[in-house]
Amino acid sequence: MPSGKPKFYLTTPIYYTNGLPHIGHTYTTVVADAIRRYKRMRGYEVVMTTGTDEHGVNVERAAQKAGIPESEYVARMAVAWKALWDELGIPADEFIRTTDIQHVRTVQWLFKLCRENGYVYKGIYTGQYCIYDNAFVTEAKPGDNCPDCGRPTETVTEENYYFKLSAFQKPLLDFYKRNPAFIQPETRKNEIISFVEGGLKDLSITRTTVRWGIPVPGEEPHVFYVWFDALTAYLSAVGGPEYEKRGFWPCDLHLVGKDIIRFHAVYWPAFLMAAMLPVPKQVWAHGWFLMDASKMSKSKGNVVLPRPIANMLGMDAMRYFLMREVVFGQDGNFSYDALVTRYNSDLANGLGNLASRTAAMIEKSFGGKIPKPGPRLPQDEALAKAASETIGEALDRFEKFEFARSLEAIWAAIAAADKYLTSEQPWAMGDSEADIQRKATILWTTAELLRVVTILAHPVLPDSTAKVWTLLGQPGKVSAVELDGLRWGQLVAGVQLGKAQALFPRVDKQEAIERIEAMANEELNPTQAPAPAATPAPAATAGGAAAAPAPEKIGIEDFTKVEMRVGQIKTAERIVGADKLLKLTVDIGTEIRQICAGIAQFYEPEKLIGRKVAVVVNLAPRKLRGVESNGMIVAASVGPEGRPVLAGFPDEDVEVGARLK
Repeated sequence: MPSGKPKFYLTTPIYYTNGLPHIGHTYTTVVADAIRRYKRMRGYEVVMTTGTDEHGVNVERAAQKAGIPESEYVARMAVAWKALWDELGIPADEFIRTTDIQHVRTVQWLFKLCRENGYVYKGIYTGQYCIYDNAFVTEAKPGDNCPDCGRPTETVTEENYYFKLSAFQKPLLDFYKRNPAFIQPETRKNEIISFVEGGLKDLSITRTTVRWGIPVPGEEPHVFYVWFDALTAYLSAVGGPEYEKRGFWPCDLHLVGKDIIRFHAVYWPAFLMAAMLPVPKQVWAHGWFLMDASKMSKSKGNVVLPRPIANMLGMDAMRYFLMREVVFGQDGNFSYDALVTRYNSDLANGLGNLASRTAAMIEKSFGGKIPKPGPRLPQDEALAKAASETIGEALDRFEKFEFARSLEAIWAAIAAADKYLTSEQPWAMGDSEADIQRKATILWTTAELLRVVTILAHPVLPDSTAKVWTLLGQPGKVSAVELDGLRWGQLVAGVQLGKAQALFPRVDKQEAIERIEAMANEELNPTQAPAPAATPAPAATAGGAAAAPAPEKIGIEDFTKVEMRVGQIKTAERIVGADKLLKLTVDIGTEIRQICAGIAQFYEPEKLIGRKVAVVVNLAPRKLRGVESNGMIVAASVGPEGRPVLAGFPDEDVEVGARLK
């Protein structure tokens, strides 16, 4: 059934399967996901497409090196890419593979239209080809390196089909003039216009020296050259020849890296014009995250992997850093130091601290219910005015893809709220009627600002803002809030706060960097287990029994998934009907947790009060005998009966909440 909503279609590049995703690929996909979430909150029906480009000589050679068929090689790579996007919480609505049958048919259909309209002819090509960028380097001579990646080109002579790109110089320039926002940012538009004004040469769109590719029907051994193939994936993902049925073409936004802007802003619209098909509305070329002042590349050994960062700091922290650190469209430097610094300053000390402080004071002073504000003073009105202005500026900046400026405006409002609390000091007020009324106004105002920034930040921080939304006791999902209806003053008094959750626990910078780097090294250089022998007989011990198999080794990334902290037991009581269980409340530094522990037969509850213990804090909650347990106390298992002995810190002055490592 039609939704009645306006439609919005955006894409990432169709990533080439010559390796696994690094932070550069993740950056594009994170931005696409944030735009998708934002557009949905503005009332759009949105489709986001990503996928894998699986043809070409590079894939052919990689499969040969791996000793497996090309189809198996690309299938493995596609699974790995899709799995990582799913794991990081940025899955596409459409994941297209260039080996998918609907894509094959779309490429062949597009070629047929271009040929029927007189824009395709057969010829002989001799020139230099870069297998790494999958591009003919028309200006290169034999022995030259590729001007883009600096690696050697190869000389190719073969029969090709050519596309009459030269016929589209004027149509493209006219199109750019009629659609000034088609290429963004402005620097890239000027670059492309200059390139087209310099004259366009006809483009080879098939190969005969490569076997692994989509065949040209009736023209074997011709297979389609990668850009005629890969670019068409954007169309095949939303219906191909039947695109009108789904209603998402032409594409609203292609997000690409600056190194592939020419293919998207020149070749792709020319192909579509030749086939008399609608042209995309906008191509946005972002810059690169640089390491050591150069583009990330696995061959250079300077890649940054996303999974270790997400495992250590959380996916929201990585999303925030990528979109806050640089101006979209420009290059930026990536460093773990900057990442962790921004995590601690903006997330732990900023949003996380404001949420926990506000909730704790409402809990203490008003029984966990959002108070009804009393008369407003000028300082209250000033914060309300600042928040209202933030709504307008943050949305306007996001609409223009000025993500860093949008987040800057949101975090300025968070800083204003922190300053407001420090100035007003509601914690220092007494219990007189006037003080309680004043305190209610302050905390309602702070909670309302927290509600506003939570909604505004949701497209970038979907997981943590969902937790703040629950903490504020708000109905439904924050993702369902309509941004166009967001106003100051919509927080309802009397609503019960939800359960407090840890958002962004502060981390030690050096420790965090070391753990991220260790996990990255493990992922880039996985330990290969030795091949098993041909089922030998089990070795016998002196007593004649088979020796126990050695425990399976785990990687550091498995260990670092477990977060342990120092906790202090505040209360302990037995659970009726459960002989082995105690119900404990444990202070872990950021909150008080309820945890069930199977130690009742060995520890008296009253003797546990004040004891510092090791707590696993990132376990999913579960119920034991009907009582929710949110964490686990660490203990040794001693003797044949497995008697628990609590791990603790009896002789050390250890801060509650300290991370174990």
